[in-house]
Amino acid sequence: MRIVVKVGSNVLTRDDGKLDVTRMSAIVDQTAWLRLQGHEIILVSSGAVACGRGELKVSHRLDSVEQRQLFSALGQAKLINLYYDLFREYGLHVGQVLTMKESFSTRREYLNQRACMGVMLSNGVIPIVNENDTVSVTELMFTDNDELSGLIASMMDADMLIILSNVDGIYTGSPTDPESEVIRRVEPGHDLSGYIRHERSGFGRGGMTTKCGIARKVADEGIKVIIANGRRDNILVSLATSPDTTLHTEFMPNTGAVSNVKKWIAHSVSFAKGMVRVNAAAAAALRGNRAVSLLMVGVTAVEGDFEEGDIVSVTDDRGDTIGVGRSSYSSDEAVRLIGAHDVKPIVHYDYLYIE
Repeated sequence: MRIVVKVGSNVLTRDDGKLDVTRMSAIVDQTAWLRLQGHEIILVSSGAVACGRGELKVSHRLDSVEQRQLFSALGQAKLINLYYDLFREYGLHVGQVLTMKESFSTRREYLNQRACMGVMLSNGVIPIVNENDTVSVTELMFTDNDELSGLIASMMDADMLIILSNVDGIYTGSPTDPESEVIRRVEPGHDLSGYIRHERSGFGRGGMTTKCGIARKVADEGIKVIIANGRRDNILVSLATSPDTTLHTEFMPNTGAVSNVKKWIAHSVSFAKGMVRVNAAAAAALRGNRAVSLLMVGVTAVEGDFEEGDIVSVTDDRGDTIGVGRSSYSSDEAVRLIGAHDVKPIVHYDYLYIE
């Protein structure tokens, strides 16, 4: 199997905000065990900022962006060297992949990253992926590494995504409430909105809302997703050898095939260069059970400045998002053709993802 393992800041960080090297070593032991069982592993790891925070004491106040840039620049070198030394004890090679949100915004860059990690895996190298926090700021940032791990799992056609957090999964109530239970299995279409807390915790940027959203999207693309507690001893080994008795939440994958282009488009909503608004009839057709293209006759408005091939969001007449797709027109051409019959679709169904 090809497995993406995401290790969050709340797993790798101590209460004082510094790196927990003991737990990092335990994660490596388990990851190496999976690799030596014949699985291909991609590790999406936080921890650079925590590494840097433990290396340097600053003499003046830094804002949050300056702290992240400084500590990640220092810490990323230490982090990858720790991984290198720990995996080397098992005779395993690792390679560093630093990326940013912008690197997924065009199909060419997306495929370049895919090829890079593909050649690493085919030569027995474990890619260790992290966001490049030294240059990723404000709108260029991923929500957190949950979002990044979902993109990587989708891009690399993974069989499974394991998100390691500091809780056992999604609970029916607060994790601190003894009456709450972990939801063990989430089928496609299962509404979890009543169970999700919206606050984040600890040192991560995201929270369970982000994890749940990413898990559902990745599972819809045919990839099994597991949310589990990375602080539990041998959690990865337990998930592999005795999943029925290991506490976790599992999102069951959609059985329908999804093309690689649609996988890219599905994760591209935040890269949209413009917006196409459609009338009620077009909205109903797009949300129906059949695969349909978006025709210009159903378009009522076009916003933004985009070129042919750029990603655009599709909304209904109330402004609610229907989906995202690749435009067959530039914005100028689309404006000129609003409401037109007998012209090519603005978004062909092969390049349209309905949310």
